[in-house]
Amino acid sequence: MTQRVAITGASGLVGGALSSSLRARGDEVIHLVRRTPRAPHEVQWDPAAGTVPSAALAGVTAVVNLAGAPINEGRWTPARKHELLHSRTDGTSALASAIAAGRTDIRLVNGSAVGIYGDRGDEILTEESAPGTGFLRELVQAWEGATAPAAGAGASVALARTGIVFSREGGAMGRVLPLARLGLGGPLGSGRQWWPWISLVDEVAALTHLIDRPDIVGPVILSAPAPARQRAVAKALGARLHRPAILPVPSPALKLVLGGMATEVLGSKRVSPGRLVDSGFTFAHPDLGSCLEWLVPR
Repeated sequence: MTQRVAITGASGLVGGALSSSLRARGDEVIHLVRRTPRAPHEVQWDPAAGTVPSAALAGVTAVVNLAGAPINEGRWTPARKHELLHSRTDGTSALASAIAAGRTDIRLVNGSAVGIYGDRGDEILTEESAPGTGFLRELVQAWEGATAPAAGAGASVALARTGIVFSREGGAMGRVLPLARLGLGGPLGSGRQWWPWISLVDEVAALTHLIDRPDIVGPVILSAPAPARQRAVAKALGARLHRPAILPVPSPALKLVLGGMATEVLGSKRVSPGRLVDSGFTFAHPDLGSCLEWLVPR
């Protein structure tokens, strides 16, 4: 069935890829933008003011809410933390309230992150695992909590707890690949931390799966079923590029450059996408080898 899907954050890496994929399968896609619209498929909204115009949800069957300031840009000063939080919660609250006010038939797939689990070492984490500690835990809990008006009114709401998205351009690999090609892609810190990665192909497919399955509600982990230690990612990427990946980046250096975000880079999250797999989703890149073959084609 052809759907009419509204997307926030459509100018981002995941939002742009999702928009293209949905259109390719025949869906109509609406972009909710904060600036003045430049195309017929764009509708302006003001998330900071909590304004969602009626045109934004007219005829819409699903909303995918991915809007938010980039986590991996800039040091986490108090002002930056405020921006990271409210760029997510303000818009989410506005959308959830608009859905609760009269369009509870709309499916809401809301962005979220595995950062909610904090640094958990070798512990296997599922959707049922308790939140951890740290700023990202606080941010993600508030982000997910902002969907409460929609869920409380009976709307179908899924919380897409996404891992590190691997892409040929942009995202984490947008920074790592150029360094790896120069032979500078060694382990970060000890390299023992688990990286909850997912390819952009699977991220888009998983979000589409959630759009099409309104029976799946609550937290859903979007991460490959084979998480890898960071040093294994560095080693495999170096081998794929025929470059050394030996010299580690010391933890103190990362903390100096990244500030508070270094805690997340060095943190370990060994997550398992149980609900996604149990719902029948099939990964195109279930393991690191298949992902790197796609990421770095020969």
